[in-house]
Amino acid sequence: MAAVPLPAVPQSPAEGFYAINNEFLMNGPKGFQEFKILENDIMFVRMDFPGVPEDGVSVTLEPSKTLVSVRAHAPKVHAHDFSHRNYLIITGLVCGCCEISGFTYHMTDGVLRLHLSKTNILHPQRPSCNSFLGGIRFRGDDFSGCPHRLPYNRDPYHPALTGPVLMRHPNVAEGTAMAYESKQLENGSLYVRLDMPGVPKDNFNVSISSGRVKVTGQAPAVSHDSDGRFYSGDVAMLSAPVDVPSRPIKTIIKDGVIRLLIPSV
Repeated sequence: MAAVPLPAVPQSPAEGFYAINNEFLMNGPKGFQEFKILENDIMFVRMDFPGVPEDGVSVTLEPSKTLVSVRAHAPKVHAHDFSHRNYLIITGLVCGCCEISGFTYHMTDGVLRLHLSKTNILHPQRPSCNSFLGGIRFRGDDFSGCPHRLPYNRDPYHPALTGPVLMRHPNVAEGTAMAYESKQLENGSLYVRLDMPGVPKDNFNVSISSGRVKVTGQAPAVSHDSDGRFYSGDVAMLSAPVDVPSRPIKTIIKDGVIRLLIPSV
């Protein structure tokens, strides 16, 4: 008999999901992005791009020198993936007094960490300001194509990031925008894809208890992340309440994404 996917269930019936950006995130900073002003007026931005390899991202300084465009490509790794994913975001400055003077970035485990340096071009002797964009949405009608500031840009623990309705990744320009994907196969197996950005390959764990397949992942704090992140959740139910299935579950772990091929019992 075939295994079945388990629907996402809020951790708290009253408050909903701990993080509306990912139903499996249990603690740590929430949101697809995190912004922080560092010493020397350097801007730090964390962006979750699950599935994107280290060489799958490009960052370009726009001619205005106030914006950078980020493009990332997550390839279709398994035949049962819905599709590849392309990400697109523009971020930078909203003031009229500064310009971006340089940037560095690093992509690892499905997370891009970007450092932007800036200078005050109106008053070179003064420090630069701390205004910046939250990004540009590319899905839906809300602020589509328009720069906007999110009220929780500087607080990855803001209550607005907790709630009963899961959020689509706003920077997915092409492909699936949700953290969970499942597909029932003709041979009775179940294919599951889970996004857990920031989790290294060795920090994933798959366990089975009474037929429930559970995945956990620990993402350490890297660079200027506010903290590490812990993911956990039941993702499928086997047809029999066993702790050890008769056939092993196959896993593919790559770039902050874990894929499971769960055989029928």
